[in-house]
Amino acid sequence: MWSSISLGILKLAGWRVIDRRPADLGSAIYLVVPHTSNWDFLVGLLARSGRKIKANYLAKKSLFDSPLGWLFRALGGFPVDRSKSTNITDQVVEYFNTVPGFSIAITPEGTRSKVDAWKTGFWRIAHKAKVPLVLTSFDYSRKEVVLSEPYHVGDDMETDIAALTEYFKPFVGKNPN
Repeated sequence: MWSSISLGILKLAGWRVIDRRPADLGSAIYLVVPHTSNWDFLVGLLARSGRKIKANYLAKKSLFDSPLGWLFRALGGFPVDRSKSTNITDQVVEYFNTVPGFSIAITPEGTRSKVDAWKTGFWRIAHKAKVPLVLTSFDYSRKEVVLSEPYHVGDDMETDIAALTEYFKPFVGKNPN
């Protein structure tokens, strides 16, 4: 029921979901690019519900310290304290190794602001846990949520990030600048 409602809301807003994932996809990292607006969260929740994706997400700790913190947790959020040098990547790898079917959404920009380089934790997690990436974009110019076929990282982070950056170039965020 929630799936149909979520897809209906997206459709009413003019959005469509293009889902190229295989039906038997297990654990994955949903790499979400570009992330330029708070609206990405709502579009992402609707697409996640509409496509029956069981995925958690990482978000800044201050969201969980707010009066709505309970809601962010209930929606699958994991708080990240960016002021501390805790090793979140190892914690997430441990989840992948111990929780069957675990998936998580990560925005490699780490912020809604324009950045020159992505944070690389997603690659380290995918490489250590041996899980694929699902390249996920919210293209506001076409009003499309695109979920790619699984992308398996290799042993060369720079090569992978260059390929991923190239893949995401055509997709336009809500606030592209």
